[in-house]
Amino acid sequence: MGMLCAVSFHRYGRLYYLDPGEFRPQVGDKVLVPTDDGPEVAECVWAAQWVSDDTDGFPRLAGLAQEEDLRRDEALRQRKAEAKVAAKRLIREHGLPMKVVAVDHVLGGGEGGERSTIYFTAPHRVDFRSLVRDLGATLHCRVELRQLSARDSARVQGGIGSCGRDLCCATFLTDFEPVTIRMAKDQDLPLNPLRISGACGRLMCCLKYEHPLYQRFQESAPAIGARVSTPEGEGRVVGHSVPRDAVTVRMDADGSRCSCSRASVCAPRQAHDTHYGS
Repeated sequence: MGMLCAVSFHRYGRLYYLDPGEFRPQVGDKVLVPTDDGPEVAECVWAAQWVSDDTDGFPRLAGLAQEEDLRRDEALRQRKAEAKVAAKRLIREHGLPMKVVAVDHVLGGGEGGERSTIYFTAPHRVDFRSLVRDLGATLHCRVELRQLSARDSARVQGGIGSCGRDLCCATFLTDFEPVTIRMAKDQDLPLNPLRISGACGRLMCCLKYEHPLYQRFQESAPAIGARVSTPEGEGRVVGHSVPRDAVTVRMDADGSRCSCSRASVCAPRQAHDTHYGS
């Protein structure tokens, strides 16, 4: 058992959990988060509180941000904006099919000196050697360019999904697991790319969330068209309702439809009830 707080570097961005140590930040406080390039300023969005989980593996808060830290953070943001504007201008001048997605900047004084890392997307591999030279001469620092995939680009930029919530990849997803069209078919979703694609243009990551439930249901539920015995009589399965764990049956007696739980029409459950008299 220990204490944890949550911080974010950007409004509505990914949450990072830290051990507050001897500090007790409140919501809205500016705090210092340890990174590979030194402490960076973030905003506390979840005040320090006791949790039942083991907190030994979490990084420790570096402290509360002071005026000097806030001034340095403002200078960093300004340098990022300048680098983004310069990159867009030079990309146009070089006529390269690139789109700037994000910029990371490290101020001078640390190991390796001042440098900018510019993340971009492109439809194919791009020869940007001359662009890097011009960017270095313009920004007066070392420049690195890194190409992002469509999913990584969506994670970096953020946005709102079709569900009306912030993108999963920009808030809590840490790994991109494979998503296939079979998952959409198993869930009886329309195979319209506009309906099952996310902001990145790829299949939505959330297709895999409920897929195991659909797989388990299909393994034991009677197929559509199969004849079954229900508590109300004999009939034929005409539909599935996986979220309710039920099947829709058209009754032989009068053609009416009824919704029955999957367990009540599965042969193993019926055999169990017959044997034990349930």
